[in-house]
Amino acid sequence: MNDRTAELLAAFDAGRIAALARVVSIIEDQRAGHEAVAAHCHPRVGRARRIGLTGPPGAGKSTLTTLLAETYLAQGLRVGIVAVDPTSPFTGGALLGDRVRMEKVALHPGLFIRSMATRGSLGGLAAMTREVCDVLDAFGLDRILVETVGVGQSELDIARLADTSAVILVPESGDAIQTLKAGVMEIADCFVVNKGDRPGADRLCNDIEVMLGLRGGAALAGIPAHHGVDLKAANPKARARAAAARDDAESWTPPVLRTIGATGEGVPAFVTALDRHFAYLERSGALRERRRMRLRERVRDLVERSVRRRLWHDAALTAWLEAELPGLERGESTPQVVAEALLARSVAAGTLTERTP
Repeated sequence: MNDRTAELLAAFDAGRIAALARVVSIIEDQRAGHEAVAAHCHPRVGRARRIGLTGPPGAGKSTLTTLLAETYLAQGLRVGIVAVDPTSPFTGGALLGDRVRMEKVALHPGLFIRSMATRGSLGGLAAMTREVCDVLDAFGLDRILVETVGVGQSELDIARLADTSAVILVPESGDAIQTLKAGVMEIADCFVVNKGDRPGADRLCNDIEVMLGLRGGAALAGIPAHHGVDLKAANPKARARAAAARDDAESWTPPVLRTIGATGEGVPAFVTALDRHFAYLERSGALRERRRMRLRERVRDLVERSVRRRLWHDAALTAWLEAELPGLERGESTPQVVAEALLARSVAAGTLTERTP
């Protein structure tokens, strides 16, 4: 760590917002000294609660994020917002406009907003979103709100980053079949039907509740058996399953809430649900497991990123791969064979064992 980095981290530890912004930029852009900065932050990570907000474009994620931030700030908490915006696949540019939408709270001294571009990353987040959240956590913020791009049913990275994931929907999000599809609907710890004053809000709430019942096997629990015969009473295995279901009452069932972002209606209930879920995570031990999984995946990501960088910055391996392409085109070899041979050559050459600057 050089003197300049040490001076910056001293200002960071002193709680200076300007230092926080510079540290976030170093981490996001992977500038010189980013490893020392990350190592400095790591021992203090784990105190902030991370809340992810995802859902389709236009669902009102920015509005609800602003209202949540406003509520937490009124409670005297310090809040960080990480808002991820899509990058154009044609120009590479991004309009980081979430700060404009959040002008109501943007100037509050207890709030820090960081807009990030995806830069080609899939899953709804930018490549360094987790690392930036670690920096905000180490700085001493109490709540970190992460608003994803809003790409649809494959936007699952937020579940690996947040302690609590809220899926924001609107009455126009789809029909009953849409709510049954795998993907983003299955990562929710909390469902929020925003713009709940629009037609179709009641139906969407009912569809989601039916989906949750089907997933938990309880959708028909209150319906009598055919001809009034209670098969559970005559079936010991069924009785045992019912008893196990009762004993598992401590398991979490995602609530289905309704909000109106324009007026703030339903936001207090949303905040209460987030608090209840975090209390459940602490009580059940799931919080520790989620955070441990986050660390495990962080290490894996760093390994994969390092291996990828070392492989494709090796000029000899790149030249060897180019020489193999004609054989692949003629069908004399297969991509699998070439890939295994390339890995073997990289190990023999020490590419994967020697650190590449």
